[in-house]
Amino acid sequence: MLRLILLVLSLALIPLPAEANVAAAVNQARLYDCRANPGTTPRLHENSRLNEAARRLSTGESLQNAAKKAGYRSVNSAAVQISNVPDDRDVERIVARQFCAQVSARDLKDIGTYRRGPDVWVMVAAPFVPPSPGDRQAISRRVLQLTNEARAHARRCGREMFPAVPPLVLAPSALDRAASEHSQDMANHNYMDHTGRDGSTPADRVTRTGYKWRAIGENLASGILTAEDVVSGWVGSPHHCENLMDPRFSQMAVAYAVNTASNNGIYWTQLFGTPR
Repeated sequence: MLRLILLVLSLALIPLPAEANVAAAVNQARLYDCRANPGTTPRLHENSRLNEAARRLSTGESLQNAAKKAGYRSVNSAAVQISNVPDDRDVERIVARQFCAQVSARDLKDIGTYRRGPDVWVMVAAPFVPPSPGDRQAISRRVLQLTNEARAHARRCGREMFPAVPPLVLAPSALDRAASEHSQDMANHNYMDHTGRDGSTPADRVTRTGYKWRAIGENLASGILTAEDVVSGWVGSPHHCENLMDPRFSQMAVAYAVNTASNNGIYWTQLFGTPR
């Protein structure tokens, strides 16, 4: 009996043929009607979890709760409800006319749909795909490269103007370990703060690793998936930009930690140091 009940529940979540047609109609609108250069936008891929999220949207759940309960984590998502469309062929026309802004972003990868009678719910999303631990060295080098590119040019950080400053080098393992431990602690315990859970400051955490320093600085970020975006965010934030352009620093370490159960998913620590 239990196996039969589970089978019935699973069948209830299998997309109906009409849903595939809805997805195809949205893709047609996205590929040909929503862009000035037709055919250049990648197709969206049907995702069973987003189908379930769309079904939950039809019951009145919020976009965030629907995706969370369906087990789909995204970095960007949008939902569309279209009422009174008895024929899926009408979906393409309506999406192209009214909802191109919601479905045409190039970072969107997946689509889920649900139909109930003449009403259709559509959810599109860019999936949360964090870098793997094996990418860490390559990402550290990329963050260093982008940081040095920023330091190579004079720039304004908030109200203060900074001249170009010399490039940084990757720090020894002690500074790297301090960055890694703080990122992991934030990811494990779902917070982002320069003050650790034990009350420690960045200087305290660096000192504990044995790194002997004359100057220390720290930048944090969360929810960002690439080296390019994380450095861009730091450059665009006055306080973080000041750290990045500080001429006192000569070394840098960066680390990220992932916990998909946390609010922001991924947590970054960038440490700057000048050894004694």
